[in-house]
Amino acid sequence: MEQEVQVTIHRGEPADPVQEPQHEANIPELLKELSETISETFSCFKESESYEWLLKQAEKARSYIKKNPTQAMLITLGAGTLFGLFIKKGDNKHR
Repeated sequence: MEQEVQVTIHRGEPADPVQEPQHEANIPELLKELSETISETFSCFKESESYEWLLKQAEKARSYIKKNPTQAMLITLGAGTLFGLFIKKGDNKHR
């Protein structure tokens, strides 16, 4: 039971080359628009009350750390340990 199978050998470039999608040419423009949007959003945030509140909280944290370095280190160590345990526990669920 022999069958003939037609074989075509291609040399050089394929007849229908895959062309780059047109949207890839617009990437620099998209990045520029994204950058402008992020800059505008951050400027608006800097003018908000939330930004001022955030700066005050950061200053409070800095002063607490300077006054209580040992406690701050122990709190950070404990928080990091708990966070690590939660991540490890969550990682085991996916296995």
